[in-house]
Amino acid sequence: MPTVVFIDPAGHTHNVQAPIGRTLMQVALDNGVPGILGDCGGACSCATCHGYVDEGHAALLPPRSETEVFMLEGVPDLRPTSRLCCQLRVTEALEGITVQLPDEQV
Repeated sequence: MPTVVFIDPAGHTHNVQAPIGRTLMQVALDNGVPGILGDCGGACSCATCHGYVDEGHAALLPPRSETEVFMLEGVPDLRPTSRLCCQLRVTEALEGITVQLPDEQV
C-alpha cells in the first residue's frame, strides 16, 4: 500500500497507508486526519476535502474535471496545486504524495 502524507492545519504530519482505489478523502477519513471533512461524502459538491498536493505528484494526477474546477472556485485560498481529495484515487504512483490541508477546514 502506498503511503500518503497529510499535513493538517495545525502543521502535524499524518503518514497513513492508503489502499489502492480509495480516494484521498476516504483515506483521510478512515485514519481520522483532522482537516478533511468530506461533508458531501465524496460527491464533489462541497469542497470540504480541499487540499494542496505537492508539486512533485501534481503532474501524476488526472486533470480537474469541470465540476471540480467549479467547486474549487469557492475555496478561500485557491492555489495551482489545489485539488479535491474526493476526486483523487490512490494508485501505486502516488507513493509518498503529500497533501497539505488548508486552515479553513479546521
